Amino acid sequence: MTETVAIIGAGLIGRSWAALFARAGYAVRVWDADPGVLERFAEDMAVLCDTLVAEGLLADRDGTISRMETRPTLEDAVAGAHFVQENGPERIEVKQALFARLDAATPAQAVIASSTSAIVPSRFTEPLTHRARCLVGHPVNPPHLVPVVELCPAPWTASETLDRAEAVYAKIGQVPVRMTRERDGFVLNRLQGALLGEALRLLGEGVVSVEGLDATIKDGLGLRWALMGPIETIDLNAPGGIVDYATRYGGFYGRLAEAPARPEVFSVENAERIAATWPQDRTPETIRARQDRRDRRLAALRRHLATERI
Repeated sequence: MTETVAIIGAGLIGRSWAALFARAGYAVRVWDADPGVLERFAEDMAVLCDTLVAEGLLADRDGTISRMETRPTLEDAVAGAHFVQENGPERIEVKQALFARLDAATPAQAVIASSTSAIVPSRFTEPLTHRARCLVGHPVNPPHLVPVVELCPAPWTASETLDRAEAVYAKIGQVPVRMTRERDGFVLNRLQGALLGEALRLLGEGVVSVEGLDATIKDGLGLRWALMGPIETIDLNAPGGIVDYATRYGGFYGRLAEAPARPEVFSVENAERIAATWPQDRTPETIRARQDRRDRRLAALRRHLATERI
């Protein structure tokens, strides 16, 4: 097989993946169920690549763009591909239908990965003929700026599949994190959910403002977490390391764990109460402008961390 990658679904996540694979030298074929997305693909990719160039994250803009092309059908996009990254809607019935088509149309040796952020792979790969070559490759939005990708296997995913996926993601500059078994939410969203639950509880109870809570992360925990994870953080926060930290603070954290945030903190009603205390222009145009600003800042941080990470 040629070094060809198929991108199935060309929304925000799919476009990021396309840029990453093309930047690394792969021939990239792109398909989306919406013809309008394919019509806008070249223009959208030019903007994305310009952002990467401006931040020093892409040297060969024209070469990268030239390695990407759209295809009119899913089957055409995956013909001869050695790796497929699926980015369809986050609905189980859509995943099941897409993976059935992908399993039938893709060369049997190809790896098929899903970008799903919440659906474990056993739920949409069980009946497939070649299910051992399927897994979840869950990125963080936007993947072209945030490099971690979680590899979640189904019970029948072959270890060789995980090995190959890990090697491919590393080759394109991502940081693959390999899971040993399925867990809802994978790793990142379980960690994010724990933090969000406590944040939403504190906000719902009026203990702190949105600005104050976000500052606590942005100007506090987040600064350390840009350089190291939470386990290394606590290992450095006590003279004797992680065991010393647990000796000093385990009781306090244990008491917190006895009374976790309740499910209702994630309710629409709680979100509405919080939003009412934090007025923002949330029109689609403004949200997109804020996203673009976020991406520019992430690109600058990514470039900095490439040389400064400890």
